[in-house]
Amino acid sequence: MTTSTRRALIDAIVARTETNAKLRRDIHAHPELRYEEFRTSDLIAAELEQCGIAVHRGLARTGVVGSLRQGSGKKAIGLRADMDALRVTELNTFGHASTHPGKMHACGHDGHVAMLLAAARHLAQNRLFDGTVHFIFQPAEEGGAGARAMIEDGLFDKFPVDAVFGMHNWPGMAEGQFAVSPGGVMASSTEFTVIIHGKGGHAALPHTAVDPIPVACEVVQAFQNILSRNKKPDEAAVLTVTVLRAGESNNVIADNCELRGTIRTFSLPTLDLIEQRMTQIASHVCSAHDARSEVRFNRSYPPTINSVAEAGFAHGVMTDIVGANNVLVQEPAMTAEDFAFMLQVRPGAYAFIGNGDGAHRSMPHGPGPCSLHNPSYDFNDALIPLGATYWVRLVERFLAPGP
Repeated sequence: MTTSTRRALIDAIVARTETNAKLRRDIHAHPELRYEEFRTSDLIAAELEQCGIAVHRGLARTGVVGSLRQGSGKKAIGLRADMDALRVTELNTFGHASTHPGKMHACGHDGHVAMLLAAARHLAQNRLFDGTVHFIFQPAEEGGAGARAMIEDGLFDKFPVDAVFGMHNWPGMAEGQFAVSPGGVMASSTEFTVIIHGKGGHAALPHTAVDPIPVACEVVQAFQNILSRNKKPDEAAVLTVTVLRAGESNNVIADNCELRGTIRTFSLPTLDLIEQRMTQIASHVCSAHDARSEVRFNRSYPPTINSVAEAGFAHGVMTDIVGANNVLVQEPAMTAEDFAFMLQVRPGAYAFIGNGDGAHRSMPHGPGPCSLHNPSYDFNDALIPLGATYWVRLVERFLAPGP
């Protein structure tokens, strides 16, 4: 982190760095899986109430929303942090390692909570804004669609906002850097299942059966042509078959063959196209071999698409803190993020904050940044003052007093 960046940090937040880090490590040591974040939500609620922030609980079971109003301004902003852990066995041996075997904060949600709580405390104590801030602590980001559940439980009806913002730590990006861009920044996540119905028989008498396995092989190959020949070349997408399952014996032709996998895109029209072509291809290839197809799609998360104005607004706030050279173009990632659901119903932006090169952690997997979802991952506590400063400055500018 540069000297100028350190000078831009809010002194009061910096002074509480160790206290905030201790809270983060406590959360790390007590990880809770999606929709089970009871201890974590109790801790968050207690911290908010201590600061005099109104607390609402129960959205999406374990969600917490803290609301802070100042002045007569009518604008409102939402700041979101996720709080669930992963089903991962931690390899770290430091003092704050997971005390729950098979559960771990391997994605930094513990740090996301700590940054937002630090900002909430400062905003409650200083109140240099005019309007309303809603601090959204969301459960079940890791595959549980907690953002969608909070919205369905009335998040933005009970706590209306003009814009909503989220942030995720990013290993490998230098400490002291941010990244934000308009448009698609994280991919959709769709799981698919294709069942090919053939006709079983004796392996030595294939002419009496309809073997689903060679049909499945043709289907898999044809699926790849969707990306190379149907999708526009300048639109990124992934279609990966990860499971091919059929048969139980080496002398029996199976009745059925199952294909499963994932689709990732940065736009819903591209996803629509891929699903349509997969359905057509499976149907026609199977028909050519007297087989039958059954295709199912499960759209887990939509693409995360930042609003142009809000991404630009966030970029300006970041630039004031770390300088233009340290606000990077946000390279789109094929991983998925359920903050996307919030961006479908409200304008906003999802940004990355650099988690550093890994020097802050013990290294059972060797040196390096240590990727997310890795059993030797750890959040970099040095980010807490920077992330909290960003949240505070974002609020103060978005809700700046005016005529």
